[in-house]
Amino acid sequence: MKACELPIGVFDSGVGGLTVARAIQTQLPQESVIYFGDRARCPYGDQAPEDVLRYAIEISEFLLAQPVKCIVIACNTATAVALPTLRSMFSVPVIGVIEPGAAAAVATTRNGRIGVIGTSVTIQSHAYRKAIVALDGAMHVVEHACPDFVPLVERGQFDGPAVEQVVRDSLLAFADTGVDTLVLGCTHYPLLQPVIRRVLGPLVQVISSADATANVLMNRLNVEGLTNPHETEITQRYFTTGDGSRMWLALANWFGKPIASDSVVQVQLPLPLRHVVKQAAVQ
Repeated sequence: MKACELPIGVFDSGVGGLTVARAIQTQLPQESVIYFGDRARCPYGDQAPEDVLRYAIEISEFLLAQPVKCIVIACNTATAVALPTLRSMFSVPVIGVIEPGAAAAVATTRNGRIGVIGTSVTIQSHAYRKAIVALDGAMHVVEHACPDFVPLVERGQFDGPAVEQVVRDSLLAFADTGVDTLVLGCTHYPLLQPVIRRVLGPLVQVISSADATANVLMNRLNVEGLTNPHETEITQRYFTTGDGSRMWLALANWFGKPIASDSVVQVQLPLPLRHVVKQAAVQ
């Protein structure tokens, strides 16, 4: 099989990255996708960066063994921690979700005040602040961790009084900050977007990096000559380290995507390559 006919590899800590996979399938309908959700070790946002780096390397090696022509890190935490290392380790294009999301926020804001919410690791890395300021040094960025959001999404809780209270309490940090744009710095968060919009009100624009990432991917495939020329059958495959039923329900219920009950495959990753991780972490 030609390189351009290979599928796109996408991974996340759980089911949240399916929002990115869906955007890719919408914008690039001629492309096959292999999705990997690491639900056994979700959430990544509360774990040590060196562990997240190890997970990202393991999953990337699994995807490349399928094989895939490129890798999309559909996880903000893993992007913040592992993107430079994965790009240095592997020859295929590796695309994260932070730079596309930052660019969309800079293009959207009217007053130059941007809020970012994400997991603890993503916020502590200041990856979005760095990416936004690199694009426009005049931007003012307010960051806040929302660690309670991912567990809600993984449990399938997207709305209702209890969910709205959690969202409302978490977004109090942006009161009186003047932000007119909020970046959802975690791919799980778009599933809570209706509640987030309701809490923030109509004056704040909410940015999900999924569509922006799919657009960056499309451009990169074109530049690299890796766009599928429609000569192969399009397939979508799903893997998880956890309970496959949750991912199947997410595909069936969240995205209205009818799939066979056995289409989500549970896998066990190989033992960690600790010496590789230690060397990569030092660089």
